[in-house]
Amino acid sequence: MYADQNKMSKKDLRFNSKTIHGGQQPDKAYGAVMPPIYQTSTYAQSTPGGHMGYEYSRSANPTRTALENALASIENGNYGLAFASGLSAMDAVIKLLNPGDEVVSTNDLYGGSYRLFKQVFEKYGITFHFIGMQDAAAIESHINEKTKLIWVETPTNPMMNVIDIRAVSALAKKHQLLLAVDNTFATPYLQRPLDLGADIVMHSATKYLGGHSDVVVGALVVKDKELADQLYFIQNASGAVCGPMDSFLTLRGIKTLHVRMQRHCENGKAIAQYLAKHPKIEKVYWPGFEDHPNHEVAKDQMNGFGGMISFITKGSSYDDAIKIVEKLQVFTLAESLGGVESLAGHPASMTHASIPKTEREKSGVVDALIRLSVGIEDVDDLIADLEQAIG
Repeated sequence: MYADQNKMSKKDLRFNSKTIHGGQQPDKAYGAVMPPIYQTSTYAQSTPGGHMGYEYSRSANPTRTALENALASIENGNYGLAFASGLSAMDAVIKLLNPGDEVVSTNDLYGGSYRLFKQVFEKYGITFHFIGMQDAAAIESHINEKTKLIWVETPTNPMMNVIDIRAVSALAKKHQLLLAVDNTFATPYLQRPLDLGADIVMHSATKYLGGHSDVVVGALVVKDKELADQLYFIQNASGAVCGPMDSFLTLRGIKTLHVRMQRHCENGKAIAQYLAKHPKIEKVYWPGFEDHPNHEVAKDQMNGFGGMISFITKGSSYDDAIKIVEKLQVFTLAESLGGVESLAGHPASMTHASIPKTEREKSGVVDALIRLSVGIEDVDDLIADLEQAIG
């Protein structure tokens, strides 16, 4: 069932209102303000094919439809699709391709994305080229007649590189390629790739959209109906959908996205500035710094710089990095990001361990790198925790 924003009456709301009302309407049965959790696998029919819009919950479920409508609304798209995880959403995008097709991807990306591309889809005859994309013009030399898709993360995970979506979109359109953008780090609060020319926007909705570290969900949003038809077919045929409870929790998270992201950004800025002045810190990666590569692009295409930060201690010591993350007390050492609580990670051994060391280090993911997902706690407590851990 299409989550078609063209049929919605609330498209003109501003973003902060869209997170709460966009694509939503009271439940038809009893007027419930929050969509009920339709915990059912199937639906009664009066005659074969005689149903009320739902037949089987892999194909569509009312709670999932409510989430998909909300996803489409906040990304200014027409069609939203919700999946069991961010990787299953990516899986659906790559299934648009055929053996022999090629993909140009940013080389600084989530380790699970790299693993899916290299270890799953390459054996089916799809070729992936991993390149730096800070200079959009440099991408063109990697495009040939077999190229069908450009895959972008921006800001990237974990180096916080910023890629010019408008420039890459112009290149994709010139060569009649699809452009997909992983918008997990920025969220639509900061950046809306479809408005900048992307064809597909993807989220690990597990992260900021859900926002409370209690759900695993993926999302795709598109504007084009033909593309949506293909993706809905893959979603239904492959079956990697999220359940009604996960849909409900993610939808509830989206309703506070704007207020959470405001605090994530405020805290992120304060911590980035603190780390940049710390005598034991060598380098801080955060798009808000004027000397950050493509800072001007970030200022142009984003409404803020987010709560994701990476840094390296002086001496680039692996042992020092491990000691810091082990000593943190308010920050939790854990996989993932985007929750209300602050998390710290060691990409080389955690989120990016599936990328070979030589490949990781080409993009800057060295063994001494620490990644922070800055939460919404009191920022003074977060800074005090970093102070005692760094020493």
